[in-house]
Amino acid sequence: MVEVPPDTVFHAGDRIQFNVQTNGPGYLYIVSQGSSGTWKAIFPSAEVEDGNNRVDGWHAYTMPPKSRMVFDEQTGAEKFFIVFSREPESDLENMIYSLQGKPAQLAEAPQPRVLAQSGGYAIDDDTVGRLRDTYSRDLIIERVDDKTPADKIDKQEYAVYVVNPSGSSDSRVVADFKLVHQ
Repeated sequence: MVEVPPDTVFHAGDRIQFNVQTNGPGYLYIVSQGSSGTWKAIFPSAEVEDGNNRVDGWHAYTMPPKSRMVFDEQTGAEKFFIVFSREPESDLENMIYSLQGKPAQLAEAPQPRVLAQSGGYAIDDDTVGRLRDTYSRDLIIERVDDKTPADKIDKQEYAVYVVNPSGSSDSRVVADFKLVHQ
């Protein structure tokens, strides 16, 4: 694997992974929308730590763990929606676990609306839009690439940093990113 800039254009057969690293312990949630338009849960996953999405700070987590994603012949945009919170998100927890066909982990939380698709479970655009609006809080997104001045970074790398500057214990970091597939 080689690092590439976030604006790289991918082609059929290209294989990818990405790293997520937080600055403290908490809970990570990742859903993706493929070129087909279907949103699917990537993390937590029953295949990874039995669905446990607690992450440690300052540890890089490769997604998807122990595997990689391969671009098929269908072109378009592959989108990822990532939420990190210091405490479990009951709405996200229930949504993700219900997608995996498991009982909700927190019984008092309302059950989200989930659309079943042939070949698996999916999340609709309205749900992701609502989550994006609900969990977005005064974020700073800083891109690091080969045009970033050397005095602004410790080493040259390709990365996107997302920060919630509030410092509140109930704050969340929310990030969207898109990979172009031609």
